[in-house]
Amino acid sequence: MSAPESVDTLRGALLYQGKAKQVYATPDPTRILIHYTDGATAFNGLKKANIADKGAINCKISAFFMEKVAAAGVPTAFERNIGDRDQLCKKVDIIPVEVVVRNVVAGGLAKKLGLAEGIKLPSPLVEHFYKSDSLNDPQINEDTAVLLGWAQPHELLAMRDYALKVNAVLIAFWAELGVDLVDFKLEFGRVALDGSVGAPTAVVLADEITPDGSRLWERGTGRKLDKDVFRRDLGDLSETYRELYKRIFGESL
Repeated sequence: MSAPESVDTLRGALLYQGKAKQVYATPDPTRILIHYTDGATAFNGLKKANIADKGAINCKISAFFMEKVAAAGVPTAFERNIGDRDQLCKKVDIIPVEVVVRNVVAGGLAKKLGLAEGIKLPSPLVEHFYKSDSLNDPQINEDTAVLLGWAQPHELLAMRDYALKVNAVLIAFWAELGVDLVDFKLEFGRVALDGSVGAPTAVVLADEITPDGSRLWERGTGRKLDKDVFRRDLGDLSETYRELYKRIFGESL
């Protein structure tokens, strides 16, 4: 009889140390274990802190949304939660092109174009950024991604289609909770269709869907309910995330 599945039986060597997550190998070479920490960073790591229970909150929120978008036709790397802070996911080859979807002018878009935050866009704006901490994730276009070999044209089309589907799901969900989805970031990866090396690949949504990578404003008040609370010193991020958790699940953590 095999040992019961647990974090201890699944966690192997540390493969990657991120700003708020750690990625571990598992006994299955086609799977990884993602561990959510309480770490919070801003301004490309210049501002750092530990936020009480942030890892557990984001782990459950991301799992909830991954299942929700998968039901809407967006393939994901997520498989299931293991405990409070760990997720079993498919191992993917991350595409180094982050996708940002904007519904309202805010953050970097407002700054670089000299626009006031809060202007509602007539339709979702999809932007691409090269995933590079050392370069501060510079904005790129699709031609750049293709010509430099970071993504293929058909992959970029799939990423755009999936990102807009995620946007539609999240807008509708948050609206029911009195929250406006301003913008959010997604990462995608390639997964082998039959699990073998050299096999044809498909694009899947990877990483996470959490308040860390989203801007969420309370409808009517504009109160920030995301990591901007930490970036801009607007209050207690732990309490903000606990409030979001309660709105989503109807109970406290």
